[in-house]
Amino acid sequence: MMAKKVWRMAFAAILLFAPFLGLAQGPVFHDIRPGYGVTDCIWLSDYLPALRGTPGDTRVYILDSGVPGGTALVLGGTHGNEIAGIMAAVILVERARPLKGRLIVIPHANNANIDYPDPRYPQQPSLITLQGPDGLERQFRCGARLTNPRYQGPDPEKYINPSGASFPGYEARNLNRCYPGHPDGTLTEQIAYAIIQLIIKENVGIVIDLHEAGVSSRLASTLVSHPRGLEIAAAAVIELETMGIDMKLEQSREEFRGLSHREIGDHTQALSFLLETPNPGQEGGDPVNDPAHPLHARVGIHLECIHALLSAAAQFGVPSVVLDKVPTLEELSESGLAAWLNW
Repeated sequence: MMAKKVWRMAFAAILLFAPFLGLAQGPVFHDIRPGYGVTDCIWLSDYLPALRGTPGDTRVYILDSGVPGGTALVLGGTHGNEIAGIMAAVILVERARPLKGRLIVIPHANNANIDYPDPRYPQQPSLITLQGPDGLERQFRCGARLTNPRYQGPDPEKYINPSGASFPGYEARNLNRCYPGHPDGTLTEQIAYAIIQLIIKENVGIVIDLHEAGVSSRLASTLVSHPRGLEIAAAAVIELETMGIDMKLEQSREEFRGLSHREIGDHTQALSFLLETPNPGQEGGDPVNDPAHPLHARVGIHLECIHALLSAAAQFGVPSVVLDKVPTLEELSESGLAAWLNW
């Protein structure tokens, strides 16, 4: 048992610190342990070969029930410092078992921001450590909002994204400003393009992009919906209210060019949604153990929102995706986040 524990810790350390030791030339690897629901594990570069071997490539997990239904895509890690979305995606990979349809999960949608300490939040830890049984530990990376600049070159003075919208130059490294992407664009634009291609080729019906905002931000506790999915989003918000989860509803407007909830809905057949939970780490607080907004509760809210959206979509005639073994907010509050990971 002791030898097994030491080996696991050494292997995890290699995965986590390889980029800093000069051992990794391509994508960063993560300690994600697929559960019984995962039927295939592929790469984002399968949808754009130009990404292969780059820091922007990332693992894509497919959970196929084998029962006809719809296909849903969950994106975590669009912004590497929004850790509740990352951990909710990890929980889905390690625990969820689909009963109908398919679930596709990308825990680190922009894997090229995860090894970049966010200069805006110097107090944020670069690693989150969770304690498991028998003294075991697992560590999860916290990165930046933006792609590591050494992977993309200097920022332009002004960034004009592939849909023609204008942003400050640094937003060229923000995945959620780069949709629908471009196959010959910057690394961040290529990531966005590959995600769009995945959605099209896999006939994804619902996309849910997991985010976090500062506690005082107007976006905290908000569900953003493309206009085509607004009725579904409204039904989901009502269901969440019955559970004591208050989420504001916002429609993705035409001027939100470059953002996932707008461009995915405009350029693919999928209904696109974006979730924001309140992260105290973005305002100098503790992103894990804050008493008002602890990490386990924010993860639980993401998972409950995913359930509510999938349930509401089925009620409106969208081919259904039914998931089992996903912890509820109540269960996460009772047992903690670590209890729902694979050890």
